[in-house]
Amino acid sequence: MTLPIYAYGHPILRQKTEEIDTNYSDLKSLVDNMWETMYNANGVGLAAPQIGLALRLFVVDASPFSADPELSEEEQQQIKRFKHVFINPSIKTFRGDMVDFNEGCLSMPDIRGEVTRKDGILISYYDLDFKYHELALNGLASRVVQHEYDHIEGKLFTDKLSPFKRKILKSKLLQIEKGNITVDYPMQFPIKQKNKF
Repeated sequence: MTLPIYAYGHPILRQKTEEIDTNYSDLKSLVDNMWETMYNANGVGLAAPQIGLALRLFVVDASPFSADPELSEEEQQQIKRFKHVFINPSIKTFRGDMVDFNEGCLSMPDIRGEVTRKDGILISYYDLDFKYHELALNGLASRVVQHEYDHIEGKLFTDKLSPFKRKILKSKLLQIEKGNITVDYPMQFPIKQKNKF
């Protein structure tokens, strides 16, 4: 089922998230709905707060980036197969150089900005069968995961932009908050209004 994506300004996007235990009801259906919602919106990642749930959960499928000619052939192959469910993730370490990349977010349609992040991370998480994993990531895979991880920490990529850039985007973000945008996927806006499609 395709779910509405919660728009910028909604309090859930800033809320502290809770860990999921093995008894969580119908977790597989929730994850299936998250995949469907993400693909419907042409996204590469989606975190539970973006569908209104304060849970430590996100999904990532970075394969749309695999055709990027700026990536090495090795990274293109890695990204092509990079599809994961992250339950109760924890970033253990950040490493490598600081790297800039132009990011966007399904909760903020048509908003983009250069974000500086560490190139590599070591992350622990559980998969859908609650098997524990540790994964070392670099490059684009690391960046996509860091972006989604920020969501479960109540952070948005716009928090990492310069004050000047945030000031420039302020009016656009307010229009998103009010629902005064045209978007081709269902969204839930924080200011009382019907869902727009």
